[in-house]
Amino acid sequence: MPRLAALVPMKGHSERVPNKNLRDFNGRPLCHWILNTLRATPEVDELVVNTDSPEIAAEAEQFGATVIDRPERLQGDRVPMNDIILHDVRTVDADLYLQTHCTNPLLRSSTISEAVSMYLEDDDCDSLFSVTPMQTRLWDGETRPINHERDELQRTQDLDPVYEENSNIYLFTQDSVKQRENRIGDRPRMFSMDAKEAIDIDQPIDFRVAEYLHRDWYGDNPAYNEATDR
Repeated sequence: MPRLAALVPMKGHSERVPNKNLRDFNGRPLCHWILNTLRATPEVDELVVNTDSPEIAAEAEQFGATVIDRPERLQGDRVPMNDIILHDVRTVDADLYLQTHCTNPLLRSSTISEAVSMYLEDDDCDSLFSVTPMQTRLWDGETRPINHERDELQRTQDLDPVYEENSNIYLFTQDSVKQRENRIGDRPRMFSMDAKEAIDIDQPIDFRVAEYLHRDWYGDNPAYNEATDR
């Protein structure tokens, strides 16, 4: 099994949801949930948090994470994520890297394990990213149909699916990310996830929806709580 480092970038400032990463989410700071999940994932050898926030760094250290102080040149709301990832892979040595976000609080450790297994079993891929299948009629900005025939009202369940990159799971090597300067390499594989598990908190309404789904899904599951309880 290759040595796997899990990268979780967390900045202190959040434009749309203030103090998002430390905000209370069902009784804990939001960042606790993904840190718990990664710590409960057997394939993860090292947990790495890149941050510009002393408060987030202190929370991450409670979970045994390696903390990377984000350099000033990589701070701000408009810095590309790929630049931060390149900095991390040059700082932390590993055979394989997993990158995710604390804004994915419903992501399960078993799903991460499944994605890692899929990646390792495919000798032809150099990277993997998670997607959510969509079967709905889509149009572009010029009112042109994207995935259906305009004059044929197909049932949505009969449409060929399109796939949304959901920002939950990225797997890549140091070579692949350096070659393209992108976490998605030249020969990527898509990993499909259920839309409920893949919810990503980007807007204030997402936070409340995710909290509700999280309580509904995990609230009465003591095995989950015990496995991830710090």
